[in-house]
Amino acid sequence: MYRNETQGLENPSNYHKADRSLTVDWANPDLAEITRLRLLSDPGFPAWDVSYCHGILHDGTLVSVEVPFSQLPKGPGAINRAIIAHAKRDKVYAKGLGIFSCISTLI
Repeated sequence: MYRNETQGLENPSNYHKADRSLTVDWANPDLAEITRLRLLSDPGFPAWDVSYCHGILHDGTLVSVEVPFSQLPKGPGAINRAIIAHAKRDKVYAKGLGIFSCISTLI
């Protein structure tokens, strides 16, 4: 895990070996859970860049998840507010997908 990282992976090599060649939209009803939303940024930059988003379908298939944003703002509560705004627009129950508990950030 990096020094300025939150929610780092315990075994990154194993995690990234999994086949996630299938990509689904976050509004896809087959999506059971978002398992990781990886955000990267630089000190002083006002936003987080989305590196990747992963999830799992109801049948257990590991997938890449397409989210409707490529950046999220920094600041207290800003990430959650921005995700909720996108979710409302897309009629996605973001909390139910687990997105707020799997956000990983790295500066």
